[in-house]
Amino acid sequence: MKSPAGLSSAALRLDVFGVVQGVGFRPFVVRLARRFRLTGWVKNDGRGVQIHVEGGTRGDRERFAGAIETDRPPLARIERVTSRTVPVRGYRDFKVRASGRSGNFVFISPDISVCPACRDEIRDPGNRRFGYPFTNCTDCGPRYTIVRDLPYDRPQTTMADFPLCPDCRREYHDPLDRRYHAQPIACPVCGPSVALRNARTGKTVPGGIEKAADLVRRGKILAVKGLGGFHLVCDPADAGAVARLRRVKKRAVKPLALMVRDISVARRIARISPPEAAALESDRRPIVLVQKRVELPGVAPGLNEVGIMLPYTPLHVLLLDRIKMIVATSSNPKDAPIIKDESEGFSGLCDYILTHNRPIHMRADDSVVRIIREAPVFLRRARGYVPYPQPVPRGFAGARPILALGAELKNTVSVFKNGYVVTSQFLGDLDEYRNRMYFEETLAHLTGLFRVKPACVVSDLHPDFHTTRIAERMGLPHFRVQHHHAHVLAVLLEHGLEPGTRVLGIVWDGYGYGLNGEAWGGEFLIAGYDGFNRFARFEPKPLPGGDLAAREPWRMALSYLWSPGLKAIPAIPGLRPVDPARRRAVWEMIASETHSPLASSCGRLFDAVSALTGLAPLRNEYEAEAAVRLEAAAAPGRTRPYAFMLHDGNPKTLSFDATIREIISDIKRGVSPAIVSARFHETLASAAVETAEKARRELGIRTIVLGGGVFCNRRLLGRVEDLLTKSGFSVLRPRQYSPNDESISVGQVAFALARLSPSG
Repeated sequence: MKSPAGLSSAALRLDVFGVVQGVGFRPFVVRLARRFRLTGWVKNDGRGVQIHVEGGTRGDRERFAGAIETDRPPLARIERVTSRTVPVRGYRDFKVRASGRSGNFVFISPDISVCPACRDEIRDPGNRRFGYPFTNCTDCGPRYTIVRDLPYDRPQTTMADFPLCPDCRREYHDPLDRRYHAQPIACPVCGPSVALRNARTGKTVPGGIEKAADLVRRGKILAVKGLGGFHLVCDPADAGAVARLRRVKKRAVKPLALMVRDISVARRIARISPPEAAALESDRRPIVLVQKRVELPGVAPGLNEVGIMLPYTPLHVLLLDRIKMIVATSSNPKDAPIIKDESEGFSGLCDYILTHNRPIHMRADDSVVRIIREAPVFLRRARGYVPYPQPVPRGFAGARPILALGAELKNTVSVFKNGYVVTSQFLGDLDEYRNRMYFEETLAHLTGLFRVKPACVVSDLHPDFHTTRIAERMGLPHFRVQHHHAHVLAVLLEHGLEPGTRVLGIVWDGYGYGLNGEAWGGEFLIAGYDGFNRFARFEPKPLPGGDLAAREPWRMALSYLWSPGLKAIPAIPGLRPVDPARRRAVWEMIASETHSPLASSCGRLFDAVSALTGLAPLRNEYEAEAAVRLEAAAAPGRTRPYAFMLHDGNPKTLSFDATIREIISDIKRGVSPAIVSARFHETLASAAVETAEKARRELGIRTIVLGGGVFCNRRLLGRVEDLLTKSGFSVLRPRQYSPNDESISVGQVAFALARLSPSG
C-alpha cells in the first residue's frame, strides 16, 4: 500500500533510558504524539520507556523525537535516547500499552513532595479531594517507598490493594488529565484512609487530623506516619512536651527537627538565605540546617542552627494548616532505624498514633542538608533523593555488575549495572542489630529491584567490620578498599573524572582503618582510581582507652596536652568537671602507652580543642557532638590562625603541638571560646592550603578533592574551599552525596570499576 503524498512509509521506534517511570512520562508522550498528530504507542519496560510513532511527515516524527528531551516532564531525567526506523503498522491512534519486563534495568523516581495543584485541591471545599491526605498526581507523591518491583505500575506498588473507583479510573485513562497513568492515584472513595489511635490501648479515636492537631496543642506526643516511616511529633513551644519527648527518645541534647507550615513561618524562627529557601521549597523537601533567629528551648540546645523542613505530604499539609509548627523527629528508638509499621511497636514512645493503611514498602528517613557557599552539603541523603542514578565515567561503563557494602557507620549500599551506580538511603550504624536487619532489607530490595547479579562484592579494609564479614560469606570475588581512598574515589566518580586522573585528596574524619593497621583520619592522599600514596598526615596521637576516646572528648584533651617532660596536668578550666582520679588514671595510661593506640584523626583533634575550651560534654551523646559545639561557638568573621608545623618525611607530618600551646595560653589569658574556635578553624584551613601548595610544588598536583565527615562543618569547608580556590586549585567536593561515610559505598564501586572494566 502506498503512503499518502508527503508521508514516509517508515515509523520510528524510540527507547528512552533514565528516570522515566513514575514521573508522568507516558502521559507526556501521549500528549506530545497528539500534538504532532502521530499514531502508535508508548509503554514502560524493564529498560525504561519504549515508543513507536508513525504517521505525519518525517519532520513531524523528528520534531517529536527532539521534544522528548527538550519538553520532558520536570521530574524526568533522561540519560539516553536511541532511535531506529521500523515498519509502519497502520495504527489509527496513540495509546499506552501494558508494560513489558525485558531487560529489567530501569530507574524509579524518588518520593516527591505534594505539588501546588494537589495542595490547592485538598484546601478547596468544592473539590472531591478536599481534605484528602493521599492526594497525588503524576507530578508528585510516593514512589521509591511504595514500589515493590519494576516496571513501575500500580500492581507492583503497595497501592495494589486499592482498586480504582469510576471517577479515579476516568482520570487515570484520560490523556488530558494530570492523573493520567499516575500509579498511586486515590480519592476518599477508593484510596487509603487515616486513623487516629490511642497508643496505649490501640483504640480508634474520632476526629482524625483535626483531633491530632488539638492533641499536639494540648502537649501530647504523636507518632505520625509519613512517606518512609513515622515521625514523633509535639508542640515545640511547649517546653514540657519537648522535654518529655527527649526522655522517651533517650535523647538529652541531640537537636530535634522542626516541620513548619511554610517559608514565612520558617523565617520567623530562622535566618534563611535564598539558596536555603530554594532547598526548603524544592520538591525534595529536605531538612535544611539554618541559623536560628529565636531560641525554642530544648529543640537544638547549645547550637546556633536549627533543622527545618516544610510539609511534603498532603497529610503533613493538612496537619500544619491547623498547627503552624511541630517538632518532627524520626520515630526510631535510640540508634535503631525509623519505624515504618505499627507492628514494630511504639511502646512508651508516644500518646497517640496518626496512621494510615497505605503500606510503606521501603523505609527512608528525611534527608538533611546544609548550604555552604551556595551549594548543598548532605549530612544525610535519603527521602527525596534516593534512588537517583549516578553515571560513571565512560572508561568504566562496560564493567560487570558490582555490589558495594559501604562503611560500618553511616552505612549505605551501592549497586552498579550498565554504566550507572544506584546508592541506597542512609541506613545508620551497623553496630546496632536492628540497623543490620535494615541493611539486609535494603540490600535485598536494591539488588532485586534492579536485577543486579554482582560479579564482585566490595567492602572496607577493616577486617572486623560487619560489612567485611558479610562480603566474605557471599562467595564472590571480594575487593577491600582503604577507607580514605574510598572517600576520594567517590568524589572522582561523582564528578565524572576519567581513569588516569591524579588528585590530592584531603580526607578528614574521625576514623578509618589504615594500611598499617593504625587509625587514620587526618589524611592527604595522592590518589587515583588505581591506588594512592600517603603524601601527608596529622601527627599521630594516643587514643587513651581506644574507642572511649571518641566518646569522652576530655581524654583527647589530655592526649594533646601530654608530653614526656610534663610533670602534671595543666590547670585548664575545661577539664575541671572531670573527676581528678579519672584524669590521673588516663594521664598515666597515656604516659605508659597502655590501651592507647595511635591515631592521626582530625575528628579527635576537634574533640581535644572542644574539651579544652569547655564546650564539649563529658561524654558525647551523639557522634561529633563536641566538634559540632565547637563549630557553633566560633566567632563570626576572619581571624588569624594559630601556629602549626609541616614536617618533611614519608609521609609528611602536620603537627598541631604549637596550636595547642597557643590555645592554652589564650585560655589562661581569658580569651573567649568563640575566639579560640574561630582561630582553630582558621588554623586547619591554613594547614590544608600549605600542604596542598607543597604537593603542587613537588608533584604538580592542581586538583584537590575534599572528603570525610569533618567537611560537614560549614565554617571549615567554606574556608578551605575559598582559600584553595584563591590559591589557584581546582577544588572538588561531594555535591550529590555526603562527605561523610555515606559516600564510602560509592567510592568502593569506583575502586572495583577500575579493576573490572576493560580499561582497568
